Amino acid sequence: MGLFIVLSILPFFPFFLVYWGMYVWKKDKRKALRMAMDVTTFFLVFSVSALFNLTFHSNFGFYLTLILILVALGFIGGAQNRLKGKVDRGRMFRAVWRMSFVIMSFGYILFTLFGLFRYFMQQM
Repeated sequence: MGLFIVLSILPFFPFFLVYWGMYVWKKDKRKALRMAMDVTTFFLVFSVSALFNLTFHSNFGFYLTLILILVALGFIGGAQNRLKGKVDRGRMFRAVWRMSFVIMSFGYILFTLFGLFRYFMQQM
């Protein structure tokens, strides 16, 4: 449990560890980057949820994250169904998962900076 907490607090560590490990193993930067993004997204879900809860004094952060991911799955699945007449679940999940990485990375940075700013303002 302790390792999970550390990796959730500092989600860039699993990113660099997985990227380095996959690059050394496969010698392919694209595969290493994709695997690092996929693994890090899992930790970002918990990290951004916790930062949301701290910022807004709520307990809804994790549920909000899950709802947003499910809504994104619905939109991507609906778009695939309209365009191709069928839903490719693998592509749909990968697209949403990697989109979540980008959005949650931005959220992690935003909530961290906001928390630091608020902390320093309280100290003055």
